[in-house]
Amino acid sequence: MNHLTQRCLLGVGADNGGFTRIEFEYQNIYDNVSALSPELLKELNEIILEFGHKKKFKKKDKVALRLKSDSFVVESNVHFPTDYNLLWDSARKSMDAISKYTKKYDEIGGWRKLSNWRQELKGLMRELGKASSSGGKGKKDREKNAARGYIKKANALVIKLCATLDGLPIKDIEDLATVYSLEHFIPLIKKHIDLVERRILKEETIPHEEKLFSIFETYTEWIKKGKSRPNVELGKKLNITTDQYNLIIDYQIMDHEQDRDIVLSLADRILAKHKVDVWSFDKGYWNRENIPILQLAVDKVIMPKLGKKNKAEQEEEQSRVFKKYKNFINTI
Repeated sequence: MNHLTQRCLLGVGADNGGFTRIEFEYQNIYDNVSALSPELLKELNEIILEFGHKKKFKKKDKVALRLKSDSFVVESNVHFPTDYNLLWDSARKSMDAISKYTKKYDEIGGWRKLSNWRQELKGLMRELGKASSSGGKGKKDREKNAARGYIKKANALVIKLCATLDGLPIKDIEDLATVYSLEHFIPLIKKHIDLVERRILKEETIPHEEKLFSIFETYTEWIKKGKSRPNVELGKKLNITTDQYNLIIDYQIMDHEQDRDIVLSLADRILAKHKVDVWSFDKGYWNRENIPILQLAVDKVIMPKLGKKNKAEQEEEQSRVFKKYKNFINTI
């Protein structure tokens, strides 16, 4: 279904649909999409699911479902993150906020050379990036020297920003939003100064939980799904469970969770509402407890074992029934 067809169905299309074309402003779309809460979306999905089963596919209540679950990464719109380029992102957004104030209020002083601050800091960031990506003799010394210069300039910017922040006037909602953005980005500058200093100058290994992968889409996770291309994805994992009619039975945004961690809670939600006789997963959902618990309520659980298999497990996974339902995963 293309975009124009959707508009016609909604009664706002044109051309072949016979409706008067209605153009929406960005703010109209933003306001309406913002009103869609997670609870409302789940309600809508239940209505679509019920309609699909009863009206479209004429499913009888006694017919059990054949399910397949799989997860994929919904990618964030972010550049590849490093501690030094996230430091630059935080600094430039802080300087953008200061620029708004200096244009609006003549009495905001001390920032006559704001463009020089921006150019110097960006140059130092690029210098560090070049030193980090290059090879050859003396790389570590070049990298440390570049990091020292970058950190020194960034620390000077923090001092200047903090001194300015306390005296900024707040006369309208725009001023309040600008101050809020400064209060958000200044701590991020400090955080990434600390990370650059510890990683490069002190040669520490930064724990994964301390890292941030975007200062804008802060929920972004560094996800490895065992694929060769891409070997790393930046975003959020989404688990989708569909039935034999290709209708979505359940969906879940995963928060720093592995596939195998959500199986039991997923089963609790679905089995409370639906009768299921076949449920297919890929090997990422496997752990020792998941299969026997699911088998208490599901006749056939198709979940390839992760790791080395014994003889019985090999025979089971080579069986015709297992292969048949395992192939369902490839259709998601």
